[in-house]
Amino acid sequence: MDSILMGGLVMGVIATVAMDLWAQFLKQAASQPAPNWGLVGRWVAHIPKGTLCHDDIGTATPVVGETAIGWMFHYAVGIAYGVALAGIMGAAWLAAPSFMPAWIFALLTIGFGWFVLHPGLGLGWAASKTPDPWKARAMGLAAHSVFGLGLWLGALL
Repeated sequence: MDSILMGGLVMGVIATVAMDLWAQFLKQAASQPAPNWGLVGRWVAHIPKGTLCHDDIGTATPVVGETAIGWMFHYAVGIAYGVALAGIMGAAWLAAPSFMPAWIFALLTIGFGWFVLHPGLGLGWAASKTPDPWKARAMGLAAHSVFGLGLWLGALL
């Protein structure tokens, strides 16, 4: 059990770092804006106050430390996903990890973003209220593919 927990923690951290490096690459190479973890932190901080969905998170009352909250949430979710995959796949997979289960799992995790986070931020289901929903969806799938690569690389460690 400890090896699964530790393996999942390592997988989650490495996968989340990989996703962040991907975002930085896109920012430099393609002028793609990086995710605004401050707005995610604002969303997280408003949940205990009774608001899960906002019309526009940018107009919601700012919260002290929202950027730190957003980054912590981002890494906590990444670690939770790593631990979940390690728990699902078990010690045998951790001993000889293959890429496909990590990638499929990572693609499935986009559901949280599309059906909880996006509506919560006021972006609609699967970014439907953004100027270019299909671009946002494709960018999300690419980022989650990189996350899957990171899960697998973390498992190899």
